[in-house]
Amino acid sequence: ITISKRTNEKTLVFSHALCVPLIPISIVAVQKFAKKMLQKYWGTYTELGDSFLENLQGLTTLKIYQADERYEKKMDEEAEKFRKVTMRVLIMQLNSISVMDIVAYGGAAVGMILSILELRSGAITLAQCFFIIMVSAEFFLPLRMLGSFFHIAMNGNEAANKIFALLDSKKPDKGSRTSCDGDEICFSHVTFGYEESKQVLKDVSFTIPEKSFTAIVGVSGCGKSTTASLLMGDLSENSGEITIGGVKVKEMKESFLHKKVTRVRHDSYLFQGTLRDNLAMAMETPDDAKMYEALKQVELYETVMEKGGLSMEITEKAANLSGGQKQRVALARAILHDSDIYIFDEAASNVDVESENKIMEVIMELAKEKTVILISHRLANVINADQVLVMREGVIEECGTHVSLMEKQGYYRELFCAQKELEEYAKRNLQIKRKAWSLYEEKQKRLCCDGGADRNDKTDAWHYVSGSHHGLHWQSHGNIYYGTWRLWSFKRDRILWKNVTGTHYNAHGSVCHFARRTALCGTGVQSFYCV
Repeated sequence: ITISKRTNEKTLVFSHALCVPLIPISIVAVQKFAKKMLQKYWGTYTELGDSFLENLQGLTTLKIYQADERYEKKMDEEAEKFRKVTMRVLIMQLNSISVMDIVAYGGAAVGMILSILELRSGAITLAQCFFIIMVSAEFFLPLRMLGSFFHIAMNGNEAANKIFALLDSKKPDKGSRTSCDGDEICFSHVTFGYEESKQVLKDVSFTIPEKSFTAIVGVSGCGKSTTASLLMGDLSENSGEITIGGVKVKEMKESFLHKKVTRVRHDSYLFQGTLRDNLAMAMETPDDAKMYEALKQVELYETVMEKGGLSMEITEKAANLSGGQKQRVALARAILHDSDIYIFDEAASNVDVESENKIMEVIMELAKEKTVILISHRLANVINADQVLVMREGVIEECGTHVSLMEKQGYYRELFCAQKELEEYAKRNLQIKRKAWSLYEEKQKRLCCDGGADRNDKTDAWHYVSGSHHGLHWQSHGNIYYGTWRLWSFKRDRILWKNVTGTHYNAHGSVCHFARRTALCGTGVQSFYCV
């Protein structure tokens, strides 16, 4: 009887022990399959999030170009792709949990059945049977919970892998030098490329003397901003040497280099908060008096004082400031940083003419006592530079002052003359429009003084012009009409027109196409009939 009891107990224990390893084995089996699927799941998830954020930020642009419906369909496709991947993940999790449940509850059921059979055969007492049944129910629960938590852990682990990859990424080697002898900048046979097969800078060599004003010019993509990034230590040259005061940029400590060189970009970032917060980051010890002095230098003092002084609120992305004001605040912050070398990377671009002139005045003042590098597309801003470096397809094409480069009659002269011609054309065009508008206003006054003029009931606009031109506008009853016309001839007070067509937009935004039906001769009053 004793042997029989021990045999039955061993059978009971064996039945439970046999089922226990099946749960970890199923977890390991699922893990390899789940890892690939979860990688795809998180990849699709981040792509959808990025797409949503980008479309939301660019919603105004999408509306302007009427592309919102197309991007909506594109986002729907990405959302459907994410839904399908999510369903696959849920099916995988459900299947693996089902297998673990079968093992866990199946093992418990086997233990309960065996204990009842043992009770019937008299091998165990009722109390022992009750104990085995209760233990069988609880025996597999910890392992089952481990299996459930495994899926949560897999999700978290996959999400954390991207963070760990960033944390484990190799940090660029930085130097330890915290001093240099002067501010002279020297590029010696520098070559750099974002890709090995395509070089952006090709064997570039030049020297920028201490406390001088150097301009780097050229068309887009020639390597101007890349040169600035190399000097700032943001990029590392493939070959050659870059030195400041005889010390390699690579050997300089990052904090020392950033104190030594300040770069002002065309898209300098302003943080949400107060104006004081944005300016104070450039100073070790914030000083309101110095901040106000910097604002006076960039001619923002009066504007700032009207809006609360240094406590003036700056909204997200500085939306409450104009483009010119943003750049001048960034310029004031750079002045407060008090570096030895300043790089202005298109700092005067994308702003109005008034702001551009004020920014250039500040840059010229800084150049009297600092080493200044100006990167600009507009060559009119660099004529006073001590040295102009002309870049073309990654090489220094020409070098010299504005006068010497113009005398060479080379690439720089070609660019300068092309820009000057374009700017003069724009000025002439603006003068023609102003003259035509003044003549129109004068004619309107004459008409009012003469008691008006006869007009057909269908007439919707009057206009007077003294020559042939395209693209002017005329006005009637507070609405602005835009169109194109061609003057045929102009003799004394008679004006003959032909080919008068166009489109006008009224104050409510509706569109009306019009055409000239008859050529009227008179004292300059012309009629246009809406059709």
